[in-house]
Order: sequence, then C-alpha cells, then structure tokens
Amino acid sequence: MLAMSAATFEDLSSGSGIVARLQAGSTPAKHLIETMVGGVGLLDYDNDGKLDVYLVNGAEQPSLTKTSPAHWNRLYRNLGNFKFEDVTERAGVAGVGFDIGVAAGDYDNDGNTDLFIAGVAGNLLYRNRGNGTFEDVTLKAKLGKPASKPWAVAAGWFDMENDGDLDLFVVNYVKWDPGIEPVCGGAIRTFCHPREYIGQPNSLYRNNGDGTFTDVSVESGVAAHMGKGMGIAFGDIDSDQLPDIFVTNDTEPNFLFHNMGKGKFSQIADPAGVAFNDDGRALSAMGVDFRDWDNDGRDDLFLTALTNETFPLYRNAGKLQFTDRTYASLVGKATLAWSGWSNGIYDFNNDGLKDLFAACSDVQDNTELYSGRASKQSNLLMINRGDGSFAAQAVGNPARHRGAAFGDLDGDGQIDAVITRIGEAPLVLKNSFGDGKHWLSLRLRGTSSNRSAIGATIEIQTLDGHKQTNRVSSAVGYASSSELAVHFGLGRATKVATLTIRWPSGKIQTLKFPAVDRYLDVTEP
Repeated sequence: MLAMSAATFEDLSSGSGIVARLQAGSTPAKHLIETMVGGVGLLDYDNDGKLDVYLVNGAEQPSLTKTSPAHWNRLYRNLGNFKFEDVTERAGVAGVGFDIGVAAGDYDNDGNTDLFIAGVAGNLLYRNRGNGTFEDVTLKAKLGKPASKPWAVAAGWFDMENDGDLDLFVVNYVKWDPGIEPVCGGAIRTFCHPREYIGQPNSLYRNNGDGTFTDVSVESGVAAHMGKGMGIAFGDIDSDQLPDIFVTNDTEPNFLFHNMGKGKFSQIADPAGVAFNDDGRALSAMGVDFRDWDNDGRDDLFLTALTNETFPLYRNAGKLQFTDRTYASLVGKATLAWSGWSNGIYDFNNDGLKDLFAACSDVQDNTELYSGRASKQSNLLMINRGDGSFAAQAVGNPARHRGAAFGDLDGDGQIDAVITRIGEAPLVLKNSFGDGKHWLSLRLRGTSSNRSAIGATIEIQTLDGHKQTNRVSSAVGYASSSELAVHFGLGRATKVATLTIRWPSGKIQTLKFPAVDRYLDVTEP
C-alpha cells in the first residue's frame, strides 16, 4: 500500500475557474482515438510573468470537428492566487478538430510564445500576435497536414542545428480509419490493442527563419523508422551541445535519435539500451522526460508504461550507453500495478534532488468489468532519497488522468502541476512540499532578436560542493508542454557559489553568488 501525500499537494481545482471538461467523443464503437486525449500546456502567453494554462480537447465523431463549445480547446489566463479566466474566444485558440497534444514555443523569435496543436485529422500552428490574440498560420507556415497522413499525438520544439530558430518534431501514432475500426474484447467491448493498427514514421520540420518550415523527415533519417509514437523529450546524451531526441513507442521499440550534426540523426535506441526494458520487451511506453535525475551531469530518462510493465528509469552511463535502474531504484516495485501517461522529473520538495511524477489511469474505461483492476487511478509521486532509490506516494483521487504539465503557477518557488482527466475538469495541484527550503529558477533569453534559449543547459554548485544540472525544455511527458523556466531546489543552502549556462550558440556564461529564492532573468551575453 502506497502512502497518501495529502500534505504534499493541495487540490485547488474547485474554485480555480478552470472548468472545461476533457471530451473524448466516446462512442459504443470504442474508437482508439477516445483513449488518447488530451494534453495540457503551461505558458506565459501574455508575458505578464504568470503561467497560463492551455487545454487540448477532443471533438464529435464521426465528423472529428468541434461542433460546440464543449469541445473547444481552452486557454485560461492566470489572474494570480490560483485563479484563472477563460480567454479562449478572445484569443482565438478554440481549435477545429479532434486534438491530442500541444507544444509551446516561440518559433518566430518575436518574444511571444506560440502554440502547435497535434491532432487526429490535422495539426494547427497558432502564432501569438503579442496582443492577447493568436492567428492560425498552419498553411502559411507550410505545416498543413494532408488527410492521408496519420494522426499526431505529440510534438516538441527544439533547435536541432543551434542556429537560433526553433525546429519542430511531430510524433505520429498509427494509420487510423473510423470506418474500419476493428472489433475487440468479445462480449465486453474494449479499445483495441495497438497491434491492430499500422505504425507510422515521425515528422521533422526545419525552421527556415522566415515564418515557414521545410519537411526534412526523409533527409534527416527520421522517416526511415516506423513506430507508434506517444511521447517526446529532448536531451544531450553525449554533451556535444547538439540536442538528441527520445520518442516513446506503444508496444514497439523506443527511438533515440542521436544528433550527428548538419541536420542528420542516427537511431541508436537498441545499442544504447533504451529501446526495450531490462527483460528485452518493447513496452506500451507513453510519457517521457529527459533530465539528469542523479546529478552526475548526464541526461537520464524516465518513461511511463502500462500495468505489469513498470515505468522504466534509465541512467546515462556515458559513451552513448544507458543502464536500466527501474528495479534497483525501487521504481519498478512502486509502478508495477499502475498505468502511466504523462510524467516529469522535477525537484518537488526543493531538497536538491529531482523526483519523479506520473499521471496514472488505465487505458480502458471499463477495466472493472473484466479484471480486478480499476480504470481510474491516483497519480504517483516518487521522492528521490539521494541513494539511487525513490519512495512512492499516491497523489489525488482516482481519475482517468492523461496529460500533465509542470511549473510554478503562483511564483512561490515550488513546482505545481495541472493534470487532465477524461470526462472532468483538470486537476490543479498547488505544491507545498518544499515549504521552508530554498530555491532558484532561471528564465533565459538568447540574443539575436529574442532567439530561444531552448536547449541551454545550466549547472549550479552550492558552497558545500553540491552540483546540479538541468536544461531548458518545454517538451515533457505525454502530449503536454511544461514551463520553460529552469528550477533548482536548494534545500537548506542559502547561497549558490557558481551558476554556469551553456547556451545553444556555444557561449558559456558563469555567474557568481546569485541571490536565491527568486526568479533570475538572464540574457545571453
């Protein structure tokens, strides 16, 4: 039995003003897309210093269109003190189709965060005009998606060549046709296993720097690999300052695209030890985060999967190799009975050690009818003990959780969470676990016309010699997008001796004794 963590997070969902329910477009036919909604993004769309919330939603079937406001995607503006107002209509970001995921990033370097929406029947790119409104520039940007292509589940912004312009990686799932949906489950109808569908390659779009993109999926090497993609995260496995890409696949081997430079990628998940679990099985891998959880300076991996599969935890051993630490860390034991979707590696209790969080729920909505398991599950928080192991706690009431995004919603230096729930409004969690401990969060901005700092890495060292590393990335978990600010918990340390930033441009910047317990804005020199 897991310990409940009532004192760790406070549920402020009721009274937050975020009331939109996640619509799966459920039908008796149990179409596969109904299991996949829906992502959530945390971004400061109006540059007022407060994180706003964007919720992705489904649509009616079989039209796959948003025929009523109940299906709209929603943008909620942060008013402070965990109060939000719905500005969807004013901002013009309701969406048009059956949407799954969201990726937030400033693709045109104008200082305003834009939104890419991944969907079943088409994707959207919303350009932030900077006046509280967005415009649909999907076709103008040359990102229009032909109907013959598979549905996209997730996406992420990164700078693959470190040229200052954000490129876009889109995670595609399977070829799906509602007219020929397989019938699965026998007397009790269930959603079908992924083996009933044909996998698809992912898509990579290079930013041309003029507001348009070029599809470089083939020449980059990405399109050569067929999968059933679910989650995406970026890291740097060999510290060569070129961002690498990890894609989780559903019942297929995962992908690790090693950045070879000049727009080329090599898929090395199998030799690197992260294509399968420690038993040599390809799991139903869902969410992923790509961060240094053991403070050795190398980017590690944390994945979610389904019941009886565990949530894999990989440690970067250097030399393009990972070791599976799932069971040694006690994460395997803690997660064996759970099904996970979105996830994140963050220091939730501000003790200087990054913890693990997973949004949980079974895939099926009727699990109780044919097994001893439940469709609805609580979430999992796994606290880093500092000895390579984690202690698990249940968070929140059982629900059909899906997307999760992480960030400091009230500016108190603690990482909060917003988690979507099928059929319900999202779960809004205020973190109070780090009360009384010190922290430092960085908001980075590159030079050259507001170029993005996504991909920058930061190392801090406290006076006692304790080091931590982290990176700028919004691509976290499943179908979701988290805060770009980089957070460090400091425990009882009241001073940071050195702070070193390695910018995507190659510049290295060192700050001495920055003040703590604050947000620090840093511009590339």
